[in-house]
Amino acid sequence: MSLAQQSSQQIDWDTFSIEPEDLEFLSSYLLELETPLGSEELSKQLITHRLKSRQEAVQTQRAEAGKVYLPKERFAQGERVAFPNLNWKSGRVASVRPAATLNGNPFEVIAIEFEDGSSKEYAARLSEHTLNTPPQQESGSKDLAAAPVAKEDVRKLAPKVVAAFRESPDFVYIAGRWFPKALIVDVTAGQLNVAEAALDVVEGGPLPTNQLLGEVELPRGVNPKLAEFSLDLALQEDPRFDEVGPSGEVAWFLQRLEPEAVRETPLYLRYEAIEHDRAAITEDMLDLESRLDDELSPIEAQEDIETKDIQSPLIFPHWRVGSLPLTRKMSSLFPSALESPRVRFEFVDAQNGQRFPGWVVRPQRYVVGLRDWYLRHGLMPGSLVRARRGEKPGEVIVAAEAHRASKEWVRTALVGADGGVVYAMLKQSVETSFDERMMIFLPGELQALDNAWQRRTTKPAGFESVLENALSDLAKLSSQNHVHATELYSAVNLQMRVPPGPVLAVLATRPQFQHVGHLHFRLVE
Repeated sequence: MSLAQQSSQQIDWDTFSIEPEDLEFLSSYLLELETPLGSEELSKQLITHRLKSRQEAVQTQRAEAGKVYLPKERFAQGERVAFPNLNWKSGRVASVRPAATLNGNPFEVIAIEFEDGSSKEYAARLSEHTLNTPPQQESGSKDLAAAPVAKEDVRKLAPKVVAAFRESPDFVYIAGRWFPKALIVDVTAGQLNVAEAALDVVEGGPLPTNQLLGEVELPRGVNPKLAEFSLDLALQEDPRFDEVGPSGEVAWFLQRLEPEAVRETPLYLRYEAIEHDRAAITEDMLDLESRLDDELSPIEAQEDIETKDIQSPLIFPHWRVGSLPLTRKMSSLFPSALESPRVRFEFVDAQNGQRFPGWVVRPQRYVVGLRDWYLRHGLMPGSLVRARRGEKPGEVIVAAEAHRASKEWVRTALVGADGGVVYAMLKQSVETSFDERMMIFLPGELQALDNAWQRRTTKPAGFESVLENALSDLAKLSSQNHVHATELYSAVNLQMRVPPGPVLAVLATRPQFQHVGHLHFRLVE
């Protein structure tokens, strides 16, 4: 390949491999800067460095290729000559001979032998010729290293930088940033105890690192960003502390003071996988599964929509816990994080502006912190909750639309002392708007129902028998003696946590369930 082609050819970042010298460059860059950086910024620096190195290498090779051929120059036998108009092809002068005059001007002819064995004659000492103007540097090559780095190239390279750093023992990582381990400031056990005490004072947190630094007092003279990174690393490696900030922010919380529903998946949200035949689920059922937007449904069954405002009906497990499902659609509203499994944020009541803490529990895909809010606004299973992004980062506004009627005939669950459930259509005071098919009014205490859920942890109920009993009871409320699949999904979740998939698969495959159209089913006697 010619030198000009090497100069202009882009590096293929898809096939690019991180070499040891690349890590050395990045390490030196971080050491000189004394500031931890994220993978994207490091990738930009590496791309700039690689392009600059390539440019310098090409320029060096051009200089070594020989004297640039210009017809006006004089050349000696044996001298090396490079030809810009031939993509910097080079050769040696084999002979020099005088030639007849051209337009009255004498000149010479030089014979060039190229490295590929070919030879050709060229004019020399010719004062007037179009090639006498020195070649201009290629467009853009002069500022190659200073040119803006393409986002697409950064996107391709960043995962490779991360993988190389993870394999290297010389780098440490915290909150999306990397730094050489050699310069990390030591944080003592006593200083970590001070950080714990500072978080204790504010009921666990959250507190940003720079605020904790004011209490911990690392050695003076240390670069503030390096000191912050060093404390972040020490806190991350101590199980007492939990990093709960959204992407782009670092905030710390004492793990022992986090709500129980954050530290451990609540009983009502635990799902023991039920084997079922997804191939039997019809297109109409798959469409319903997508609309129900359950966090336990397969990812492909969830809508991939980014929106600023979502209305979602509650099922009993989320109502009982005070949570919302973190589905593809819902997750676009809530703050996320690169690494942290739990993210602390703030809910805002749309009605009165009251603020209260919320938590995103990423591994189990739910958001918690709404239990008291549900009760204050009179929400029940089936009630509609509207959520939208707040004006500030890290806040989500929640609203429940008031129901106009003072009394409404609604599906009511009557729970016996043994935890058994029967249904009746009763007139109840309903305070918020609701989904008619998912609404389940729960009068009285919940202790019997809670006890039944607790008993099922040691003696699980048969899923299909729960589904069959629910259909049998609900069918009595219908003059046609049939029940919609949505009603069954909501009713089954009153007694055990089940996503729509198993419910729909059993309805589609078991002979006792007869489809009577439009996803309504009845029991075959």
